[in-house]
Amino acid sequence: MEQAQNRKVLVVVDMQNDFITGSLGSKEAQAVVEPVVKRILDFDGLILYTLDTHTEDYLNTKEGQKLPVPHCIAGTDGWAPNSAVWMALMHKNVADEQHMIAKDTFGGVSLPMRIHEMLEGVEPESIDLVGLCTDICVISNALLLKAFYPESAITVDAAACAGATPEGHKTALAAMKPCHIDIVNE
Repeated sequence: MEQAQNRKVLVVVDMQNDFITGSLGSKEAQAVVEPVVKRILDFDGLILYTLDTHTEDYLNTKEGQKLPVPHCIAGTDGWAPNSAVWMALMHKNVADEQHMIAKDTFGGVSLPMRIHEMLEGVEPESIDLVGLCTDICVISNALLLKAFYPESAITVDAAACAGATPEGHKTALAAMKPCHIDIVNE
């Protein structure tokens, strides 16, 4: 594919309305929209994005029992990407199903496989992550990617991420460091 020569990957994690202004939104999440858009527009490489994706029976799932707040129900406005992020993805010609990973849990197990497919089996040189929530989906995907690609540089941009809480954000950043995940813009 077109990305095989450039082995740099940017993963935009769950920049969806419900996490920004919806049922699980926060001012911290709103504050990272602009830095995420900038990272997308400035990035030269493969861009993928994840969407937290649940069904109407969310409250009957294990996650729903521990976090009883319906969110990111497929097809709803809350499930949709933030409009500014979506415009940036469109500008980079990646606002399509090929570059999107719908995931029904924190870590998108199909994410490493999509990277493998898009890079035609070549290990990525680097994988950068931005998005929401640092202490849930960002850390889960960063650790998953590190397990799949131990020789790739995995980086999380702290200024383009927000946690479920400010404390959770800081704790997740600290937890990723000993796992050889680089944290920038802290």
